[in-house]
Amino acid sequence: MFDQIETGTSGATGRRAALAPQVQEGRGRYAGSIAKARPRDDAWRAFVESHDTRLQSYRPHEVVFYEDDPADHLYEIAEGSVMLYCLLGDGRRQVVDILGAGDLIGISGTGYFDCSAEALSEVRLRMLDRQSIERDPALQVHVNRCLMSRIEALHSHAVLLGRKSASERVASFLMRFVPGRGEMGCRGPQTGDDSRTVVLRMSRQEIADYLGLTIETVSRTLSDMKRRGIISIEKNDHIRLASVCRVCKLTGIH
Repeated sequence: MFDQIETGTSGATGRRAALAPQVQEGRGRYAGSIAKARPRDDAWRAFVESHDTRLQSYRPHEVVFYEDDPADHLYEIAEGSVMLYCLLGDGRRQVVDILGAGDLIGISGTGYFDCSAEALSEVRLRMLDRQSIERDPALQVHVNRCLMSRIEALHSHAVLLGRKSASERVASFLMRFVPGRGEMGCRGPQTGDDSRTVVLRMSRQEIADYLGLTIETVSRTLSDMKRRGIISIEKNDHIRLASVCRVCKLTGIH
């Protein structure tokens, strides 16, 4: 047993050592990587576009469902973004996930929702019949793919909460809104101008609850990034990244 543990530790150390030259040379962690193409899922598309589903609309900050409500339905986000959160007995809140178009919410193994869901913007949701999905193996394949994607995202969030500094957390949060960058298959800058404007649909308090920080720390970190010329705040919810690569290097993944 001890031999196996030592071998595993050595392998991890070797992996870190193999990554070191890439960091020294200034290469990104995902330089040259190719993201796996998502397979076609015709059965799921036919299902969600059938008469067995119906669309529901929600206004910003309208609650879709509450924690511990019966999980009678599954939802697919058609448009907009949704925040999932849990409340402690004393009112403290942890935002556990932020989801967008194509994501599923309301998946439950107990028959009850394990968190609350709130619309962050104008949201349209497809309400799906849970029993129809459970009876069709082809539909369950799609649900399993979505679950694997969320597990990977939650692994990253666990690292963020457990190991990253405040500046790394805020930088990681901003990179969430730059699709295709700072992740597997990252294309890198496509032109000489690597700036990007991101629109935040969350208040400073909601961002703090997602990052496990205080609202004062989030505001102070954003102000510091602005002072250093890393970002500029065009409106309260519009933040311009002067260089996506520069923000990415602050996330701690390189």
